[in-house]
Amino acid sequence: MTMSPQVPAHDGPPPVRFAFGRWTWKEVAHLLSNLPTAIAGFVYTVVMIAIGVGLAVTVVGLPLLAAGLQGSRLIGRAERARARKLLGVVVEEPSPPARGREDDGFFVWLWTSLRDPVAWRAALYSFVRLPWGILTFTVTLVCLIVWPALPYAARLMANADRGMVRGLLSPSDDLERRIAELESDRGVVVDTAAADLRRIERDLHDGAQARLVALAMGLGLAKEKLTDDPEAAARMVDEAHGEVKVALQELRDLARGIHPAVLTDRGLDAALSAIASRCTVP
Repeated sequence: MTMSPQVPAHDGPPPVRFAFGRWTWKEVAHLLSNLPTAIAGFVYTVVMIAIGVGLAVTVVGLPLLAAGLQGSRLIGRAERARARKLLGVVVEEPSPPARGREDDGFFVWLWTSLRDPVAWRAALYSFVRLPWGILTFTVTLVCLIVWPALPYAARLMANADRGMVRGLLSPSDDLERRIAELESDRGVVVDTAAADLRRIERDLHDGAQARLVALAMGLGLAKEKLTDDPEAAARMVDEAHGEVKVALQELRDLARGIHPAVLTDRGLDAALSAIASRCTVP
């Protein structure tokens, strides 16, 4: 028994034929739906830009424009889904807008949103679609009456639609994704640095600072006993001297990058034993 060869996956419909197949009717549905979607997108884009630019001299204009551009991203996503379902166009989703860190602030979000290339290309797509939507809707209605021309006219206009989707709604090669990855990496590096600073602060507070406080208290007690019990005062000064050495060693460990040399030389067991031996609690 012979096995039929598998048909490779393709981006788009099969070659056009005179017969009214499934792809022809999908293309017709897409062309007829161009007009309502084009009107909605055009009105949204014009109103968004008019309000945003018109109120740019006030405090609300640019934020409104930035928020409107995020809406253009959603329109672009809906158009990619419509083209994928009705035209067979496989277009990857562009990278999400860069979010930055939570403490970056409002102005960083505003600047990032206003220079979002994906949103601006989606706005351009919505702006130029109105005359094209009127043309494709009209021609498709006429061709539904003149049937022999319908498959060829539908394929011709649908191919133009495919080109628009690929040209304006697809990612710009890998540039946008690379930019998003770099911004994400920058956020990770900044967060890691902030975590290291917090850890250094905690180590200073729980380690060297606590030891220096205990040292100051011990020296204060030794000062009080200096006249009444010189021997006890001398022992306390001895202990304080040892505490100073330990505190200095802890500060050196911090200065070397919070990585004790004993950890590298002798492993985790020796490093933990060294930390436990310096603990003020027996």
